Amino acid sequence: MNITRGFTGRPRVHNPGLPPGQYDAGDEWPVLSAEVTPDLAPADWALRIDGLVTEPRTWTWEQAHALPASAYEGAIHCVTGWSKFGVRFGGVSLDTFWDVARPHGSATHVVAYSHTGYTANLPLADLTGGRAWIAWEYDGRPLPPEHGGPVRLVVPHLYFWKSVKWIAGLRLLDHDEPGFWEGNGYHARGNPWEEQRYSGDGDDGNG
Repeated sequence: MNITRGFTGRPRVHNPGLPPGQYDAGDEWPVLSAEVTPDLAPADWALRIDGLVTEPRTWTWEQAHALPASAYEGAIHCVTGWSKFGVRFGGVSLDTFWDVARPHGSATHVVAYSHTGYTANLPLADLTGGRAWIAWEYDGRPLPPEHGGPVRLVVPHLYFWKSVKWIAGLRLLDHDEPGFWEGNGYHARGNPWEEQRYSGDGDDGNG
């Protein structure tokens, strides 16, 4: 993992919104990436949803922007220990894409993958019910490439490695299939409030 800003030595100030073991990053937004930041123009971006769905579908930049807009405002939490409050991502609720693709009843998990090949696994339940977004704006501006622009997945209730940068697709499965970090010892789900950082931390299932 490439880390461009340090994470150690920060004071732990009591904040009831902080999950255990986290610190408030304030105005900083540290940059972490498992791969080199791609040079991906909006015109070259697309999102594919397939696997256990009734209507496999690909959306271009223009088609995704034609969908009803939605936003997330709140906090995000990184497995390395920082949390950031007052963030605002703009894009489209993932529920809008599910309404078109229509997941099968047998679908239980999702492999999210980026245009670079990075993957993360998530329970489908964590990506429905207004809990996840396809986002291309941050604080009213285009999402910067180092933070996943032109488009990233945002799943704010889980550690942020699950919010795949440069999102390219979501493949629905009837079983769990570890992604990049999960295959290297990270937790299958990554709930910040239960400190599910590594395999074996707390409940290692997907409940």
